Amino acid sequence: MIIGIGSDLSDIRRIQASLDRFGDRFRHRVFTEIERTRSDRKADAAASYAKRFAAKEACAKALGTGMRRGVFWRDMGVVNMRSGQPTMALTGGALRRLEEITPPGMTAHIHLSLTDDHPYAQAFVIIEALPAAPSAAE
Repeated sequence: MIIGIGSDLSDIRRIQASLDRFGDRFRHRVFTEIERTRSDRKADAAASYAKRFAAKEACAKALGTGMRRGVFWRDMGVVNMRSGQPTMALTGGALRRLEEITPPGMTAHIHLSLTDDHPYAQAFVIIEALPAAPSAAE
């Protein structure tokens, strides 16, 4: 069952302007350490940051909160599975909100799609609730 959908379109030029103007202050306020490390290694760091920015916005929309109700930028981070597929890692207020919207007996799975075509970066987030796997004790 789908419990949340969000999308966002970010302007890479706007993210580049924020990086130029605010530098590490912007990076550290908005992005996790994993995101900063990954983005800073890219030839086009601004595009990488813009995709991650769009993912955070899309995730906040899928959670139904936006950037309020205790959900902060660094509570949501883009991480990659072993396959390379991106997903979101949630902590703090974002994780609490995810737990609130996940029905009892279900486990939330976050699906993330990222793309960019200069000057835009786009992200889609779908939060799906699936039946929880039975525990070994059952």
